[in-house]
Amino acid sequence: MSISVRHVTKQYGAQKALDDVSFEIGGSQVVGFLGPNGAGKSTMMKILTCFLPPTSGNASVCGFDIREASMDVRRNVGYLPEHNPLYTDMYVREYLEFTAGMYGLANKAARVKEMIGTVGLEREQHKKIGALSKGYRQRVGLAQAMIHDPKVLILDEPTSGLDPNQLEEIRGLIRQLGEERTVMLSTHIMQEVEAICSRVIIINQGRIVADDHAGHIRGLGGGRQAILVEFDGRVRSDELQALPGVVGVERGEGNTWTLTYDAEHDIRPVLFQFAVDKGVKVLTQQRVERDLESVFKELTGK
Repeated sequence: MSISVRHVTKQYGAQKALDDVSFEIGGSQVVGFLGPNGAGKSTMMKILTCFLPPTSGNASVCGFDIREASMDVRRNVGYLPEHNPLYTDMYVREYLEFTAGMYGLANKAARVKEMIGTVGLEREQHKKIGALSKGYRQRVGLAQAMIHDPKVLILDEPTSGLDPNQLEEIRGLIRQLGEERTVMLSTHIMQEVEAICSRVIIINQGRIVADDHAGHIRGLGGGRQAILVEFDGRVRSDELQALPGVVGVERGEGNTWTLTYDAEHDIRPVLFQFAVDKGVKVLTQQRVERDLESVFKELTGK
């Protein structure tokens, strides 16, 4: 098992950042670790990388206990924190050689060259880190996290500050890395999770509220579904909102509406009767595939 977390709680005074959290991640996969700000994501990642001890409970990485074998954990983990700490007065190649030296790599020069090519820093390798854009600094951070060829990568907001072209390149790199090792990443970009993550763990107020395959997560969130309906005449938002089972109304173009409703209600006959009562016709009805963002909002109460 690459990562095993068992009943971990972390308290800061009276506040619980993590509350009895348990999960396991095994094999080669990319796992999205999601949650609103302050949910406990970064705290969990810092515990797994031995930067913070848990208040209670325990965890292991690649079979090594975070309390008893922290140096072995660090040898097997690559970590990119949310606020990427870099020595801005050092040159890119110099910094990566320094990092490789700390891990005691025998093939230091060859590994640095490989990492520079992997993350696309060839043109920037002779610049000072302080002169780089935020996007290229993120690439340097990714390179240092991977330079010792860890079995587990923990990435906190790895695509922050990247432009659309860079985003696609780094996402492709993360997907590739997930074929060979375990990658655990946090992000606020739901499209990114759907694009690269095979599994999603959602945490809210220090507790796990969902843990499943990315495709299955869309079916969660209070048993709600959505339907796209088009009328041939005008109707009012408040009238649709008052229909039995409807919990959300969003207007589209013309007389098109998206209704979110409790799955226990069959909204279709209700809509047809509504149209008859209002003297309009239903032109189309189409079930809408719920996206991860809407489920995330429901599960985290936002």
